[in-house]
Amino acid sequence: MDKQRYERPLIKKLESNMPNKFGTRTEYLPKTHIDDVAVTELADKYGSPLFVLSEKTLRSNIRNAKKAFETRYPKVQFAWSYKTNYNDAVCRVLHQEGSWAEVVSGFEYDKALNNGVEGSKILFNGPDKTDDDLKKAITNESIIHIDHLDEFYAIKEIAGNLNKDVNVAIRVNMDTGVYPMWDRFGFNFENGQAWDVLNRIMRSDIMTLVGLHTHIGTFMLSPNAYAVAAGKLAELAIGIKEKFDHEVSYIDMGGGFASNNTLKGAYLPGTDISPSINDFAEAITSALISSNFEHDKLPLLILETGRALVDDAGYLIGSVLSNKRLSDGRRSTILDVGVNILFTSFWYDHKITPAQPFTQYTEDTVLYGPLCMNIDIIRDHISLPLLNKGDKVVIHNVGAYNMTQWMQFITLRPKIVLIDIEGNTHIIREDEKLQNLLDVEKVPDHLKDFEL
Repeated sequence: MDKQRYERPLIKKLESNMPNKFGTRTEYLPKTHIDDVAVTELADKYGSPLFVLSEKTLRSNIRNAKKAFETRYPKVQFAWSYKTNYNDAVCRVLHQEGSWAEVVSGFEYDKALNNGVEGSKILFNGPDKTDDDLKKAITNESIIHIDHLDEFYAIKEIAGNLNKDVNVAIRVNMDTGVYPMWDRFGFNFENGQAWDVLNRIMRSDIMTLVGLHTHIGTFMLSPNAYAVAAGKLAELAIGIKEKFDHEVSYIDMGGGFASNNTLKGAYLPGTDISPSINDFAEAITSALISSNFEHDKLPLLILETGRALVDDAGYLIGSVLSNKRLSDGRRSTILDVGVNILFTSFWYDHKITPAQPFTQYTEDTVLYGPLCMNIDIIRDHISLPLLNKGDKVVIHNVGAYNMTQWMQFITLRPKIVLIDIEGNTHIIREDEKLQNLLDVEKVPDHLKDFEL
């Protein structure tokens, strides 16, 4: 019989159904498996820390999202937001499910082309499109979403030099009742900027206006804000029809739908307050159907949803490095997961669960990463059982932005593994090695030799 580990006695007041000063109860069942694959097996085989993506969850999410919109609206097209997670395997899962590509840089544009996406199925957003980027997009017959007037003039000149017509849309920002308003991108609806550029496009002999685009914010918790935005884009589209007898082909509502993560400072967990994909679908489609479009002339509805599709498909496995008491008596646990690879820990109180069975004894704990920085905090307060050196934890809902915004800082970036729908595991990105860094560094000759 194995000797049981000693745990000191503790008297603890129990709070039922109410949050305490550290938030709501955070005691969970252990997360021993991801898609029926043992967490300890994954860590032993691929190392720790380790990002794990579930293909089953990713496919289920996009299918549920398509169903939510397609049962409410006759013409729907999703376009995968590359900036959310541009790992090729993730992108190709979404492309296999019928999603176009939505990109915001020349780098992402090239990635989409390399993944086999037709140029005409790439939506090119963002304020930083170089002349070379624009030439490539025009040559490949991609749709360019114009962000500012300087870009309008650049497109006009480049397309003229190429003697090639170009399909364009404009990004529109607007007051949707959510503040602060996202007005740094695109042309404002209320002050007439949008109409100014629309008039210029419609009087151009080389540009064809095919769509209207908006992206009203990020991690949005108000479906009604999308209803307001959809109504204003519909008003613009109908105005274009009346003034120029021209019909736009699509209205692109962008992304920004919230996932089930819990925002820092939130009173309730994200699972309780985040609207469902059905809530967003109902708000957007109702606004478009209720607008003054002719009944058989509804435009294509495009969604650039990212976070809501991939966040809960991603997990991060980490290991306990050590435990210590802080000067004020609080318990702290140090993990091998730092904010350099879990950037979203600055935004969210991620759900974190042990990967092995544990007792009911828990203690409020500070979770630190391994970096020599005081801000390397994964959770500043969380109720966890006592974890020993080498124990594994699973950090949930990390599929969005962490694998695009991560940094090589102090530690090297880890592997990413995909669990396919059959339960097989695949390395979809190797961990970094020192040589990866040395390959892009150059040392001047006069610095190559030294004596100590």
